[in-house]
Amino acid sequence: MSHKTRVLLAEDEKDARDILTFYLNNLFDKVDVAKNGEEGYKLYKKTLSNGNLYDLVITDIKMPKIDGLSMVEKMTKLKPDQKYIIVSAYKDEEYLLKAIGLNIAGYFVKPLDIDKMMKLLKQIKNDMLQYKQDSSSFIKLNDTYRYDKDSFSLYRDNESIKFSKKESLLVETLIRNIDKVVSNEELKKSVWGDKSVSDSTLRTTMKRVKDKIKDNDFILSRKGLGYLIEKK
Repeated sequence: MSHKTRVLLAEDEKDARDILTFYLNNLFDKVDVAKNGEEGYKLYKKTLSNGNLYDLVITDIKMPKIDGLSMVEKMTKLKPDQKYIIVSAYKDEEYLLKAIGLNIAGYFVKPLDIDKMMKLLKQIKNDMLQYKQDSSSFIKLNDTYRYDKDSFSLYRDNESIKFSKKESLLVETLIRNIDKVVSNEELKKSVWGDKSVSDSTLRTTMKRVKDKIKDNDFILSRKGLGYLIEKK
């Protein structure tokens, strides 16, 4: 099975944008380009809402309208495990410290060392493809349901179950931690990007998910601990 790779580049400097676009198009299947952080976020959100995912987001830090790290933080709330590469004309320790805790795969200072950057990009692409290859098969959850990790979709027989974005993130988080109890705090951070989300909000979202799989529910509750999916 052939796996397509998709990358988003957000860069306000035309020369850097053109150079990066050229090299990225030679390495990845689909490259979307934004000229500032606001445009990048809107494109990311639209792509995600259409059911597509970016394997990697590459962004400059200092851009108009929305700076790179603010854009990354907004994207991370939509998809907590999104991978990023940061590009900057400055060795700015404040930005580097702010980036700690985000899913940063690399940090490059301009002028770019293209050989070094391409080496990292090739490694990231290989890792992506290996992950997609490993995850391309369906996970059987029980006799009724199976989950496709490649498309992040749950199927009842051959019918895809329709989830909202938060419901889908909740199921995806449990799948990523299959056979492990995921605490309420971990679920809140992964789904909403905020541990302070109320327990009632989590319970309501969980109930909506469980209502959609009630004919053969595969999500187990561990009172006082959290939730889990046991692999069959």
